[in-house]
Amino acid sequence: MALFDLPLDELRAYRSRSAEPADFDAFWSQTLEEARAHPLEARFEPVRTGLSTVDVYDVTFAGFGGQPVKGWFVAPAHAAEPLPLLVEFVGYGGGRGLPHTHLLWASAGFAHLVMDTRGQGSGWSVGDTPDEAGSGPAVPGFMTRGIEDPRSFYYRRVFTDAVRAVEAARAHPLTDAARTVALGTSQGGGITLAVAGLVPDLAAVAPDVPFLCDFPRAIRLTDRDPYREVGRYLNTHRASVDRVTRTLSYFDGVHFAARANAPALFSTALEDQTCPPSTVFAAFNAYAHADKQIEIYDFNGHEGGGPHQEATRLDWLPNHLTPRHPASEDWSPAPSGP
Repeated sequence: MALFDLPLDELRAYRSRSAEPADFDAFWSQTLEEARAHPLEARFEPVRTGLSTVDVYDVTFAGFGGQPVKGWFVAPAHAAEPLPLLVEFVGYGGGRGLPHTHLLWASAGFAHLVMDTRGQGSGWSVGDTPDEAGSGPAVPGFMTRGIEDPRSFYYRRVFTDAVRAVEAARAHPLTDAARTVALGTSQGGGITLAVAGLVPDLAAVAPDVPFLCDFPRAIRLTDRDPYREVGRYLNTHRASVDRVTRTLSYFDGVHFAARANAPALFSTALEDQTCPPSTVFAAFNAYAHADKQIEIYDFNGHEGGGPHQEATRLDWLPNHLTPRHPASEDWSPAPSGP
């Protein structure tokens, strides 16, 4: 696929027309307040994996509605002092997968929590967290579940889970809360932007080819899923355009980016039809923190920079981490339980 979106000079100046709801902050403040009314109950249960360089824990914590959300916590073997914390969010259709697929960040000296994405994990990596909330009519996929109202929309639950995942990871004494990084690719990048706007004290964020940005343009520009799920829904539910547009405005990465308070490393690919570059630049250009940069891959699609971007992250992150806290003592895993 050749270039199909705006020229690069126009991308650098592009601004989204996504209308921010007047009650955006109140909506998310109330949503998180309701979630925090439930005890976090973060549990880290040791797992035997056959890996000798890392310690792995099966994580459970209370997410949206107090519902249990799973994850993996991976740290350098025998680490004895607080480590920089990296919380990772997964791409569309995937789950937390298997522990041995998450070795990079522990190898780089991070404590690494990978959040499972509720209801997903049957597309390309396995998941273990059900989505217990109900949904009205929807097309296959996750983009239109509960889309007629922001309070019932699927991503309200996912973004709330993501904030609670950061809180759960920070509850582990092996982590240094002051050096918390959020990152993810595609859907994971979109969730990362939501966390950047909802958690005020992150050290850095790294959204790669982020999904869930600039909905008014995205759902009209590309015919690729997942954005096209919304178009197929509206093809049948013709009277719902205004309601759906309103719902999506509460979940647009552009509005979360405008509230972000951490340095950011973005990436985009100019031949990406899944997350078109203009939608990524919409979030990047709205991003509030002055310390931000974007890596551009001219001849790539949704794979973006792949391992090249991983190397860029590894080089960039150490420059954005504050000094570590004093070591915690006498920690042992919490008792196992559901």
